[in-house]
Amino acid sequence: MKQIIPLPDKRLVWYLALEEYLAERVSEEQIFFWVVPPTVIFGRHQVMENEVNLDYCRRNGVQFYRRKSGGGCVYADSGNLMISYITPDTHSEAVFQRYLDLFVSALSTLGYPAVKSEHNDILVSGRKVSGNACYALPTGTIVHGTMLWDVDFTALQQAITPSREKLAKHGVESVRQRVVNLSSITPQPVSSPLLRQAFVPGDIHTLQSALSALLCTSEAALSPEDLCAVDRIEQDYLSPDFIRGV
Repeated sequence: MKQIIPLPDKRLVWYLALEEYLAERVSEEQIFFWVVPPTVIFGRHQVMENEVNLDYCRRNGVQFYRRKSGGGCVYADSGNLMISYITPDTHSEAVFQRYLDLFVSALSTLGYPAVKSEHNDILVSGRKVSGNACYALPTGTIVHGTMLWDVDFTALQQAITPSREKLAKHGVESVRQRVVNLSSITPQPVSSPLLRQAFVPGDIHTLQSALSALLCTSEAALSPEDLCAVDRIEQDYLSPDFIRGV
């Protein structure tokens, strides 16, 4: 799989625009990893006011945007590794399951006993470390996901406001009860031909490097023309009407 090297320090929706750009011309499996400052991203069909604590976000400088895929509301910060996977395969459900299996396998290889849930989350020790959503285009499929490494859960719980019904569906009373940071879990020693030595946790970049080593066989940079095209696509996400869901 080819790893695309994106620019750092962009808004969350710039990376979503990059996904779209790559998916329109993809000929092989591609992936890229990224981190953002505190941001809430909510699903295409969600009612913003029901999912996002707008007062808290505005007071604390938390950005908030709508994405074009479905799924629930997600809080991201510099402790949340974001993952974008793009493939020319248009069988989106099969692609989604393949993506989940890839990351369950990768985490297990690193010593985290991971499983996928019926809600397309990835769990370790029964708690969520990764949420994921799938977005199909005529030219390919995009899966984007999160990997909770050292997220500020206090800010997460303040910034998003899921309904009691949604939490009850998962058998928990709060967002905080459902999730766990990988950095708080000691990985099990694993003997694998894919690793020269056992994974030693460091920071989020250590996790990214380990996942890249397991999943990627080549890498590519973006050209100036690519970057200009992504900037143009990003404008769709920045439209006030799109953010409000009009």
